[in-house]
Amino acid sequence: MAFWSAENATKAYLTTLKTDQRTKEPNVAEFISALAAGNNARKITVACAGAANTDILVALIAAANQTRGQVVCVLRGIEELIISKKMLASSEIHHIQFVVGESNDDALINDHFGESDFVLVDCNIKNHQDIVTKIVNHHEENARTGGGSSAAVVVGYNVFSRESWRFSDGRKTQFLPIGEGLLVARVNDDGSYNERMMKKNKDDHVRKSHWVVKVDKCTGEEHVFRVRVPRGEAIIEA
Repeated sequence: MAFWSAENATKAYLTTLKTDQRTKEPNVAEFISALAAGNNARKITVACAGAANTDILVALIAAANQTRGQVVCVLRGIEELIISKKMLASSEIHHIQFVVGESNDDALINDHFGESDFVLVDCNIKNHQDIVTKIVNHHEENARTGGGSSAAVVVGYNVFSRESWRFSDGRKTQFLPIGEGLLVARVNDDGSYNERMMKKNKDDHVRKSHWVVKVDKCTGEEHVFRVRVPRGEAIIEA
């Protein structure tokens, strides 16, 4: 996860948009997929409160396919595992490594969450704050010792189900009112990524852009355009 890739993010977003017809909140799964792929995540791990959210798993598969990464899904018990697999197509199951256990277990933190560069935590898990703290501490320890993964993006989902819309360790987070709410925090060794992003935002404050996807009603072809807006003047690039 060395840099942001707009190409990976766009491709993962469009793949999720095409393959996942089950989502009730069309922006959530696509956003998570783009966020994981755009950060070039090679190991993606999700902690679930109950059975896995099928839409999110499909989104993570799309991201992992784009970055040649892997998806690990941690479930509390065998019952949740059986339900989760029933909701997925056989072709989707083969792309996921399922692990059964408590997400705050030190072994799972060391082997999976702490070594992942993109982590999703369901805020419906009773002790989700403790899990996030352990994940952050593990990555920061890796940064100090030079071992394992140090940089990571940690995302909490289903935030609206909790009273607090921030992680309890005081870490700077972004709250996004998408779907049932998302919390996004970045963990890295020296803050260099945040510094680069702040500099980029400062340099680009007069030129913002966003992607627009249009579908030709006659041919069914999709066309992706990037709209840049420097000082109020729109420039469209295909």
